[in-house]
Amino acid sequence: MAKKEKTEAKGAEQGKKAKDKGAAEVVEIPKDYAPRLFTHYNEKVVPSMMKRFQFSNVMQVPRLEKVVINVGIGDAHQDQKLLDSVLDELTTISGQKPVVTRAKKAISNFKLREGMQVGARVTLRRAKMWEFTDKLFSLTVPRIRDFRGLPDKSFDGRGNYTMGIKEQIVFPEIDYDKVEKIHGMDITFVTSAPNDEQAHALLEELGCPFRKRQPAQEAETA
Repeated sequence: MAKKEKTEAKGAEQGKKAKDKGAAEVVEIPKDYAPRLFTHYNEKVVPSMMKRFQFSNVMQVPRLEKVVINVGIGDAHQDQKLLDSVLDELTTISGQKPVVTRAKKAISNFKLREGMQVGARVTLRRAKMWEFTDKLFSLTVPRIRDFRGLPDKSFDGRGNYTMGIKEQIVFPEIDYDKVEKIHGMDITFVTSAPNDEQAHALLEELGCPFRKRQPAQEAETA
């Protein structure tokens, strides 16, 4: 019993220190909460996809499985303050605590040793995935300077799509005055779609603002 109390006291102390430092808090979503985009998927996207691709079973409709946000930082192994700042920003953006990514092999030209800190990554599933995707498509992406739509050629051939953001300050949660360094990030949408055509249609139905194709491009694709 004493050991348990000691562990709880230690956890509370660490939480207090993080709060005192102004660290971002992880957002907990109630289990009975249904995100707006998830409701839209069930009520609008599924029937539309079944009609469009002539699916006979609702289980054939592609679904969004997870969203992975990855930030690479070349100076992460030299500047712990910068890494802590990125971890805090990712927590604020995603509502979930990220993990530090490390080099898988040594590269002498970059003075990089195996196991060195090189960035941060967070993987979102279920409610947090839907909330982040909804916010990204409806609020964040339109804030990009001179935005004309997302490119639709960044699919990997297996139904997954990756987009890049050059500056984290496009997220409304980020306070520009507290930013340690401007950096970009890659966001990957992993779907159950068997091909890029269905994955593109799924993301489009979910509100992904893809760049409008010119008539010549459409003819060439066809």
